Amino acid sequence: MRRAVCPGSFDPVTNGHVDVINRAASLYDELVVAVLVNPGKAGLFSVEERMELLRDAVAHLPNVTVDSFQGLLVDYCRAHDIPVIVKGLRAVSDFEYELQMAQMNRELAGIETLFVPTAPQVGHLSSSLVKQIATFGGDVSSLVPKAVHARLLAHREQTARGDTA
Repeated sequence: MRRAVCPGSFDPVTNGHVDVINRAASLYDELVVAVLVNPGKAGLFSVEERMELLRDAVAHLPNVTVDSFQGLLVDYCRAHDIPVIVKGLRAVSDFEYELQMAQMNRELAGIETLFVPTAPQVGHLSSSLVKQIATFGGDVSSLVPKAVHARLLAHREQTARGDTA
C-alpha cells in the first residue's frame, strides 16, 4: 500500500490546500492530512476545529484521513509507517525552504518528499492572507471551502461582539 502524509498548520484550510490534497490523494492509496500542533503558537482556530474543517473539505476523498501531530514530522512518519511527505509549493521561495527540509528529513529518517506545485488559480493563496482579508471584512468565499468561510464569518462576528470564547 502506498502511503503519504500531507502536513501543515491549515489555519485555516484554503482551496490551495484542497487542491494539493486532491492531487496527492490520486497518487497514493492512503493519504494522511496531518495538522501540526504547535503549543507555542496561538492559531485562529483550535487544532480540533482545523481537523473538523479539513474532514469536511476532504469528505469526498475516501482514501484521505485527518490526524494531528506534535514534534518532528519524521517521528510521526516512522510511528505510522509513512514513507513519503507531500508538500505543496506556491513559489520559488517555498521551494528553497522546503528543499532544505526535504533533504534533512531524508537524512534523518529516509523519508522522501514529493513536491506538488499548486494550480495557477490557487497559487497565490496562503492561510495568513486569508485570515488577514477575513479579519478586515474582505470576501474570502472564493478562497476557502464553504465550511471554512462560514466559520471565518462566525469568528469575525464573535470578535466584533468582544466574545473571545
